Amino acid sequence: MTDLSNYLPVDLVDHRGFARVFQPGRLTFGFVAPLEGYPDSPGPTLFNHEEMVRQIDQIGISALWLRDVPFYDPSFGDVGQVLDPMVYAGWLAAVTQRIAIGTAGIVAPLRHPLFVAKQAASVDQLLGGRFLLGLASGDRPGEYPSFGLEFENRAERYRDALSVICSATESHFSQHRSRHYGALDGTLDLIPKPVGPRLPIIAVGRAGQSIDWIAENADAWIWHGSDARSMTDVIPQWRIACGQRHFKPYGYGTWFDMAENPDEPLQRGRVLKAGRRALIELWKEQEAAGVSHVILNLKQTRRPAAEVLDELAEYVLPVFPSHDS
Repeated sequence: MTDLSNYLPVDLVDHRGFARVFQPGRLTFGFVAPLEGYPDSPGPTLFNHEEMVRQIDQIGISALWLRDVPFYDPSFGDVGQVLDPMVYAGWLAAVTQRIAIGTAGIVAPLRHPLFVAKQAASVDQLLGGRFLLGLASGDRPGEYPSFGLEFENRAERYRDALSVICSATESHFSQHRSRHYGALDGTLDLIPKPVGPRLPIIAVGRAGQSIDWIAENADAWIWHGSDARSMTDVIPQWRIACGQRHFKPYGYGTWFDMAENPDEPLQRGRVLKAGRRALIELWKEQEAAGVSHVILNLKQTRRPAAEVLDELAEYVLPVFPSHDS
């Protein structure tokens, strides 16, 4: 195993979730919850949900990621996992032991950052330090009027929210002034604090920010695109932005549908679909290029999720083992 003390900031070296998901030179895998295909429906059934979660906790998947979608917007046609991500993460703490739980991502401009800080630190305590706080800016304009908020200034509020969350969770009796969310004057102390010195902050998408800003302010970046095969294109720019800082992981998320034929080649399109042999070769190339983590979303698959997971466990995960922290 890589000695992470040579690569990670000192306050994340012992973080169970971060060390399980992100290691220099290693590619790991996560799944978007829930673990089922629902290609013809905007939302999942959550059928056999607990058993599926326990399965991925045991087979070597590094993380389970929770989306934040408050409403069903027919123009988007997808409601994520239906459940509120923070409530869901608390339930997952009771039915998992090893896997990291992350949000991909909390829509920071729609939630007061002090509530996010309280919820995230609480979940991290319940998980014993396995929580990764992924923050996004949101991309569904129709949601914002329902909260009385402007869509156009979400990138500014994202930056402001992140600073409030960090201040409230990383110091006692914090003093911090925010443009959009009030002020902490040092007379109150947000409780609980995270298990470790701080929460890992994962930037999900661009959140309206420059790559330089993400490199400076987040501990890792999860991107997405229309074709999983091109997700290494941004890595040179990311490395320049990260400069001489500690290891800053880069990963991506994608729709996923593993073909039953193990020799089926990669197909073009927004869904990453191929047989396992082509997938292994693609992921070896991406690992060599510097991709640290791939988040797979089973929504578009018509195969039973348990069958896909069994095939991954037998043939793919041994090639890309997770660190069992």
